[in-house]
Amino acid sequence: MPVRATIGGLAAAIPGSRVIGPTTTAVSGVAYDSRQVRAGDLFAALRGVDFDGHAFVDDAASRGAAALLVETPVSSPLPQIVASNSRAALAKAAATLFERPSDSIGVIGVTGTDGKTTAAHLIDHILRAVGERTGLIGTVAIRISDDEERHESRQTTPESSDVQRYLRQMADGGAAWAVLEATSHGLAMHRLDEVRFRIGAVTNVTHEHLDFHGSREAYVRAKAILFERVGSEGGVAVVNADDPGAREMQPFAAGATIVSYSLSGRDADLRAKRVRCGADGSRFDLEAGEAGRATVAMPLIGEFNVANALCAAGVALATGAGLDEVVCALESAPAVPGRMAAIDLGQPFSVIVDYAHTPEALEKVLRLLRRLHPSGRLIAVFGSAGERDVQKRPVQGRVSAELADVSVVTSEDPRHEDADAIIAQIAAGAEAAGAEPGKALFCLTDRRDAIAFAIGLAGPGDCVLLAGKGHERSIIWGREKAPWDEAEAAREALADAGYAGQLS
Repeated sequence: MPVRATIGGLAAAIPGSRVIGPTTTAVSGVAYDSRQVRAGDLFAALRGVDFDGHAFVDDAASRGAAALLVETPVSSPLPQIVASNSRAALAKAAATLFERPSDSIGVIGVTGTDGKTTAAHLIDHILRAVGERTGLIGTVAIRISDDEERHESRQTTPESSDVQRYLRQMADGGAAWAVLEATSHGLAMHRLDEVRFRIGAVTNVTHEHLDFHGSREAYVRAKAILFERVGSEGGVAVVNADDPGAREMQPFAAGATIVSYSLSGRDADLRAKRVRCGADGSRFDLEAGEAGRATVAMPLIGEFNVANALCAAGVALATGAGLDEVVCALESAPAVPGRMAAIDLGQPFSVIVDYAHTPEALEKVLRLLRRLHPSGRLIAVFGSAGERDVQKRPVQGRVSAELADVSVVTSEDPRHEDADAIIAQIAAGAEAAGAEPGKALFCLTDRRDAIAFAIGLAGPGDCVLLAGKGHERSIIWGREKAPWDEAEAAREALADAGYAGQLS
């Protein structure tokens, strides 16, 4: 954990900053939420969409803050570090305070529009299986060695001070590797500044977060920051050769060793041949160049999970793991929460919960489920998040109309948008693709009602896909996070429909 530092010492690590007040004031921690401030902390006033941390400096002071990090000087008796960008400055201050933990632990960053959570979990599982001590920071959980915490935050990549603190805990606990999900937001907003990445991987780059980045080019550029960092360390960049967006990132990895993977037959360092996917898992022949070749039988289903396995294998081999060890670990790969999770209360049809929330992910999951249920109907329940990428909404509707028999459009996280207006945008895309309202297209604002409706439609051999929420534990209405559990909602609907005497 951090040693005591002085304001002057922290300011020295922040180019262009200045100090108002004594430079010898000591700090022993850092916080960016005034409610989390402890005595002796440096309070970082961050500017966000909904809140400006500068408005909370008095609250931070009342809770014992020793000093402030601000962009604009404030009226306060506390000493202040004034910097042009408090987020970028926070990353440098935190790295200094926590004694630059990524200097003593190997950090692996995984980015991508889809698949990064599964790939990160597979990488972590393989490394642990070969005897390495690891840590994990991602969408579903934070794990420091064997202590795992399922977090409620929607922030896949935490703020920089949290990242540095977690890495310090991992390093102090003897971890050799830390696996981080590196989002475009996290990279662009300085949350991963001052982290030394030894290995980076990209699963794909498609259509997402244009509300934040403004253009696809800016989105790709943000993700490419990861590869620039890997290249500066002379590390390894693992690239999905099948994805055009992933290939766009490769030039940014100057100085890195490129490891490519493919399951489509492209020339690549790792290739999957003779891929066979069924309801009980996936089998494929893994060709890994000089490392050798082997047959893999893993419990995860779908070609997209074979691609995730190739990504994980490429990273694991780069850490020094042997091919036999990698294959053995893949064959015992655990399910990732909220990813292709089957809900079974004895009903004569399938119910699947998956996080698919982009058009590309929805398409992949629907195509897979269609193959697994060739004689039944495919019923898709999904929505689209408010205050996020508007352009993808009609595309999601089109994808579902083309690949599912019935589309049930509902709320996901409306935030401050009108939920019914979002649903109408999705439905317009479905109607344009031929989905007839009242027959193949239904709109229900309440997600619980939508799930119950879909389950009421299902018959023997059918499949109900509940897409978009996955592992998430809330639905955001305005600023309120209403508690939510997609799997539990499915179980309740099944029980109400008479398929089980009690919830399992």
